[in-house]
Amino acid sequence: MRLSSKIMAGLVLGAAVGVATQASGIPAARDLVLAIEPLGTAFIRLISMVVLPLVVASLFVGVCSLGDIRQLGRLGVKTLSYFLITTVAAATLGLGVAVAFQPGNALSPEVRDRIASEYMEGSDQRAEVAGRISLVQRVVEIIPRNPVRAAVDMDLLPLIFATLLFGAAVSVLDEERRAPMVRFFAGVDAAAAVMIDWIMRLAPYAVFVLIAAALTRFGAELLRGLLVYAALVVAAEAIHAFGVLSIALRLGRVRVRAFWRQIAEAPLLAFATASSNATLPVSLEVAEKKLGVSNQLTSFVLPVGATLNMNGSALYKGLTVVFLAQVYGVPLGTPEYVTIIVTSTLAALAGVGVPGSSLVTTLIVLGSIGMGAQAAAGIALVAGLDRFLDMFRTGVNVLGDLTAVAIIAKTEGEEIAA
Repeated sequence: MRLSSKIMAGLVLGAAVGVATQASGIPAARDLVLAIEPLGTAFIRLISMVVLPLVVASLFVGVCSLGDIRQLGRLGVKTLSYFLITTVAAATLGLGVAVAFQPGNALSPEVRDRIASEYMEGSDQRAEVAGRISLVQRVVEIIPRNPVRAAVDMDLLPLIFATLLFGAAVSVLDEERRAPMVRFFAGVDAAAAVMIDWIMRLAPYAVFVLIAAALTRFGAELLRGLLVYAALVVAAEAIHAFGVLSIALRLGRVRVRAFWRQIAEAPLLAFATASSNATLPVSLEVAEKKLGVSNQLTSFVLPVGATLNMNGSALYKGLTVVFLAQVYGVPLGTPEYVTIIVTSTLAALAGVGVPGSSLVTTLIVLGSIGMGAQAAAGIALVAGLDRFLDMFRTGVNVLGDLTAVAIIAKTEGEEIAA
């Protein structure tokens, strides 16, 4: 059985056990389910453990893979600008959908208060301090005084800034000095991907435990709230794929229907595998052989895009973090919204193209708005649905890469079959 099927089975069985236990009111059954909850907590801690090496190594290798940033030229600037604009647009869309539809409010105030009370110990003071920080202060605090201290404290936004700057500096070194560092961090990046693969093999059992424990505590209403959240994620990903990216194609003078006919197999494979890396060879093939984009262009845009251009992941993070903030009663204002958009964009850059990585990097965004106390618990709430939602966001990630290569090919004067 495929991992995705096992996770869905764990979700369904866990939901059934949790709802039945809560409805039965039998203390022994409740105690038994809650007694095995630490197994799910261990899974979340394993995910958290991978965040630091994944963020640093992935970003470092991604920046260095661009070559000397002083010599990127027209194509590099054009590609990175497009990636940044569409990723910010995706994060903004996800946040906007969550703010407009308030999925966290699908839960009754009583249930939300009970959920919040489980995890709010020691966080009230941090939330109050976070609320007094202005937008300008948040921007200034992105620059770390001590990157090592930021890493120790899991203050990941300043660490991301330091890593990007360090990677840019390394990219201008000569090959003899640059190569050993790139090889080292590429090895760390690859090892982090292997660890995520190992950890995700535990996901079906962890999902069963986590969802059963959550529903044992809070009943079927929590399940309804999670389903509303999942439906909004799927709808928002569809809006970005068929709306935002279609508008981008039209602005780039690419025929939308012809484009879809040529490239459909790549995002469909991405949907099935939930892996941008596994889909990259197919993306390269359809871009060159079906769209007719030159090898010189595809060999730069698509591999860089598979590392840095994660529209679907940024959208997911923006929506998920706002949803969890609503569930835990964390107030959000303009500074927090801007922080979520910026951090969702940067956290998307820090992901790797393997299933489960976006769940890991969502912790970065939760921490950036002062939800460190609720981060692990929040991830536990949405972990059961993550593998299902991962298919949609990965499909959008790959579609975003192919949209980019088609538009950039047009701007470079290439004749393509769309």
